[in-house]
Amino acid sequence: MRDTALRYGKVTRLLHWGLAALILWQLFGMVVKVTMEKSPTVSAIVGSHQPVGLVIFVLVVLRVLWALINRGNRPAHGEGLQGLAARAGHVALYALMVLIPFTALVRAWGNQRAFAPFGFEIFPAQEPPVEWAVAVAEWHGEMGWLMLVLILGHIAMVAVHDLAWRDGTLRKMAGR
Repeated sequence: MRDTALRYGKVTRLLHWGLAALILWQLFGMVVKVTMEKSPTVSAIVGSHQPVGLVIFVLVVLRVLWALINRGNRPAHGEGLQGLAARAGHVALYALMVLIPFTALVRAWGNQRAFAPFGFEIFPAQEPPVEWAVAVAEWHGEMGWLMLVLILGHIAMVAVHDLAWRDGTLRKMAGR
């Protein structure tokens, strides 16, 4: 269950791959929204954005807490510049995983529409809307696209580690 110096534990792996799938779904939904005309299919995909985003936020909080609990047990990122780059990339990914849904929640709190994912109201409508809260959320989409770039870099570096350097990095998170 717990992380070790050799590999990530089952909980870490479940949170990693679960969040990866949900975040990729969110990014896919936004690509669909930007590139396709409105249709029932597009509306269904985009309509899942708020509830899935809320689930992501809850899972990210759990993931951060679990990472802190396992802090001294996790596999090392490496030494020197390579290790520093790996740590910086992971810090950036974690920061965006927290900030992106947080800004959406701030917007939802200050918005003139009620926030009721899964059919239960979390935040009532604000009349008038809270302007600074809505303004904060203008960064939500931009951070999402930045997250996509970091994810692509993350995947590319896993490929380099696994295919070129053959250092077993993928095995640590894949559980092989």
